[in-house]
Amino acid sequence: MQALTPHVYWAQRHGEIYLRVEISDAQNLSIGVEENILHFKGQGHGAKGENEYEFSLEFLKPVKPEVKHKSTQRQVNITVKKPELVWWDRLTKQEKKPLFLAPDFDRWLDESDAEMELREKEEKINKVSIESRVRKDPFLGLKKGFLFMYNLVQFLGYSWIFVNMTVRLFILGQDSFYDTFHTIADVMYFCQMLAIMEVINPAVGLVKTGVMPAFIQVMGRNFILFVIFGTLEDMQNKPVVFFVFYLWSIIEIFRYPFYMLACIDTEWKLLTWLRYTIWIPLYPLGVLAEAVALIQSIPIFDETKLLSIPLPKAIGMSLSFSYILQLYLVIMFLGLFINFRHLFKQRSRRFRTKKRKAN
Repeated sequence: MQALTPHVYWAQRHGEIYLRVEISDAQNLSIGVEENILHFKGQGHGAKGENEYEFSLEFLKPVKPEVKHKSTQRQVNITVKKPELVWWDRLTKQEKKPLFLAPDFDRWLDESDAEMELREKEEKINKVSIESRVRKDPFLGLKKGFLFMYNLVQFLGYSWIFVNMTVRLFILGQDSFYDTFHTIADVMYFCQMLAIMEVINPAVGLVKTGVMPAFIQVMGRNFILFVIFGTLEDMQNKPVVFFVFYLWSIIEIFRYPFYMLACIDTEWKLLTWLRYTIWIPLYPLGVLAEAVALIQSIPIFDETKLLSIPLPKAIGMSLSFSYILQLYLVIMFLGLFINFRHLFKQRSRRFRTKKRKAN
């Protein structure tokens, strides 16, 4: 019986060659490398039925003589080691690709992706090596427990705000816009004062996020809440309060449960997608609502002279707080740019890592 040539699919990494031979229920396999040529011979069910199949491949560059292979009910998987970490332009020495050979797109990576995968493997090995030498943190469980409870409390607080505002909106309609502050402010005060922990946590090393983005967001919100809404009664009845509070709460009811589950090494794919996506439209809208609140408060500060800075009597006037608000308005949009850039990088890094792991 004349031997036939099977379909062979290949892929590579910097240190290995992967071959997949399309023969099911393979028997009497003979696989080896001699003088840089891979020889394959075996019986099984291939593209042309039950037959004896064989092929030879002369590699582009030298390979190690040891060959690993594993036969399954569907195929034969072959792994050949390269003597050094190097990327090949093609598999075979001959420039024209054999007709029976094709790329294995299930395992195929281009050179840059393969380099990234190689770096990840090296980082993982180094991490394991470092972790084996470094003593484990005896307070890790306590830290995770604290972070879990913090995120749980914030989630419950913002969930109460969101549900309360939504129910009132359906029952009262636009009338709910005008008394949002008096209904929601106490819980919002609590949540935003507690949010100062998001600046302290990275500062003391409890979490690995940056201090500055958290500082910009927390202090910016607290400035709006305590200075603009808290000190001006005329602002407390304006509809802008509803939009500011509502946008804040929508973002947080997805952010805090994501962090809460991360503390127990659990992930929900939908929640992850929402956490890293929903802020894209909502965060700029929230900053826009805050800007509207600032602009609306400027004439009130001018009229009441509240928080104005007195100047020497010789000048005979005071510096209106509205000038500080105008300066803060510029800083707020600069903060939007910094935070938006940081969050978008975080999102891209997150989904790029997940995609590589999936491959």
